[in-house]
Amino acid sequence: MLSKMLLNQHYKDKAALALAIADVLAEQVRYIDAEVIQVDEANLPGAPGEWEWAAEAVNRVLRAIPPTPAVHLCFGNYGGQTIQKGNWRHLNRYLNTLHVDHIVMENAHRPAQELEVFKDLRPDIGFGLGVVDIKQTMIESAENIARAIERADQVLGRSRIKYIHPDCGFWMLKRSIADGKIRALVRGRDLYEGSH
Repeated sequence: MLSKMLLNQHYKDKAALALAIADVLAEQVRYIDAEVIQVDEANLPGAPGEWEWAAEAVNRVLRAIPPTPAVHLCFGNYGGQTIQKGNWRHLNRYLNTLHVDHIVMENAHRPAQELEVFKDLRPDIGFGLGVVDIKQTMIESAENIARAIERADQVLGRSRIKYIHPDCGFWMLKRSIADGKIRALVRGRDLYEGSH
């Protein structure tokens, strides 16, 4: 995403710029004292044909993360708008190339049938299921969140879901709505866990 947003008058193409940015970020993440470091990539879902050089760049950063590396992908989150078009199917090779502990995916705002795609995810990659739609102001019910987790378990297999989370960040929502969505996420998780 950064390689497409910056004015490039030095590197031969976006891929070369992305690798240079990755080298700088890799040097910086070595010094971050955090349990998990998540790299966000909101552009690739709309440009899956660029997955090979994107994977090389992201992996340079991921390999430098001393604790737990994670990657978040979504179809954009600008003022509640979906920026990128496409679907998850075209990114399987990218996801399976990542040197990552887990991925954090946008699922709540996406068609339910897209979950099928993640059956092909490497088994050692933890799956993070988006259960809160941050592009809607309606606060989900605990029952709907529990059902989303149950549905994902049925599609992907028991114990495949390692994390549940919002689809993306809450920056454009009012604090009261964001707080309500997080409370619903916790209640939905508890409801799901209490039934299993």
